[in-house]
Amino acid sequence: MILSAGTGLLAALALPPLGWPPLLWLALAGLWSLASRPWSGLVWGCTAVAISHGWLLGLHPLDWIGVPLPLSLPLCLLLLALISGLGGVLVAGWLAAARRLDPSRWTTALLLALLWGVGETLLARGPLFWLGLGASALPADRPLAALVALGGSGLLASVQLVLGWLLWRLLLQPTHRRHWAAVGLAAVALSHGLGALMLLRQPLWPAAAPVSEPVAEQVLVLQPAIPTRDKFDPPQRLSLQRQLANALEQGRRQGADLLVLPEGAMGLEPRLPDGAPIELISGGFRWHEGPELLEQRSALLRFAPGQAVPTSWLDKHRLVPLGEWVPLAGLARWSGLSAVGGVEPGAASRLLSRPTVPLAAAICYELSDGGALAAAVRDGARWLLASANLDPYPALLQRQFAALAQLRALETGRWLVSAANTGPSLLINPRAQVTAALPTGAAGTGLFTVPLLHQWTPYVRFGDGPLLLLTLGAAVLRWRWRG
Repeated sequence: MILSAGTGLLAALALPPLGWPPLLWLALAGLWSLASRPWSGLVWGCTAVAISHGWLLGLHPLDWIGVPLPLSLPLCLLLLALISGLGGVLVAGWLAAARRLDPSRWTTALLLALLWGVGETLLARGPLFWLGLGASALPADRPLAALVALGGSGLLASVQLVLGWLLWRLLLQPTHRRHWAAVGLAAVALSHGLGALMLLRQPLWPAAAPVSEPVAEQVLVLQPAIPTRDKFDPPQRLSLQRQLANALEQGRRQGADLLVLPEGAMGLEPRLPDGAPIELISGGFRWHEGPELLEQRSALLRFAPGQAVPTSWLDKHRLVPLGEWVPLAGLARWSGLSAVGGVEPGAASRLLSRPTVPLAAAICYELSDGGALAAAVRDGARWLLASANLDPYPALLQRQFAALAQLRALETGRWLVSAANTGPSLLINPRAQVTAALPTGAAGTGLFTVPLLHQWTPYVRFGDGPLLLLTLGAAVLRWRWRG
């Protein structure tokens, strides 16, 4: 029990914002040692997820969205317990498979590591904000994290598990310590060498661009820093209107191509007093005519220059369970924990078309799904936009969000702009370096130069196909190889 909880704690601490892989390898070595007691995985998984996702408690108090104060903290604790329990069950199931297949065999270790990686890619596409091993290398180890450009975060998670297994074998067999130390050091050097090569291959500026396209766009980001609990109060709405008007004028004066606001900033069916002097993309809400009745959707709304109403939009696809979407909400007559009421999901594509160049956009924790953004890049996106609120969550979530943004830039080989209500509002290059940032928690604007790149990383080109093929090959190898 102590080993399970202790190594689970190490895994949680190794995740962003620390993002220090050697600490994670030690935690994973402890996890491999638990294969003889699969139910210990419940403790390991629950501990790791509960601590790394502890920002959920920042939702309390929920009285601002109509939840009675006595129920607020118990409800937040219940949400954290459910997510932690899911993590524990998944880890316990994985350990049960390890015990059955004999974890001391290298073929078993390879297969189980790849299966974990595939599982993380599936979880990233589900309804939960999943911060797994694939996000654990940032911000401390960019060369290792750059492996995502080859095979996505699932491949990175698999490599981390293999390195943890090698450390476990080193600690388990002291008589063969020299052998396992040599193999482990070679694996660390190979993984970091490949990652460093991918970093060097990531261009920062386009080598050539179509005649009809610019080489870069000037993107002005407005960080309103308006508390979510107060955003519908008349004084705060007036404050946002003033900030928006000033930012539009600033963008016109400075020659910005577009102004970007975070998720949900402009409310329901927004309308500008006058036509926007420059292109505007802002989070907000709109009504969509469904098959039976009108559906409310959270979206990125695009205002063309000179227009007072949105001319196009990109609806949020992955909705927050209970927060934005509730199963059978119509029957239960409950719209969830959202202050704007329940919303419905939009299309899966993350491509936002524009007359100039298309971009790929992730709204809030859609950023955890690298596959969707890679697909949008294949469809022609030249840069990435991450739009989020992230208030009233604590700084821990903001730092985790920033690490995920860096990971997505590495995966796709694209510059990424993050626009958030209270932060992080960042500019990240394709080598996962933060090149510009606005102060967290304060209202402000920043003009970012965003190069428009065209090259594809291997992950953009092939997606998760190579990871699945490797997993299939490892399964065949495990049953045919006796080593």
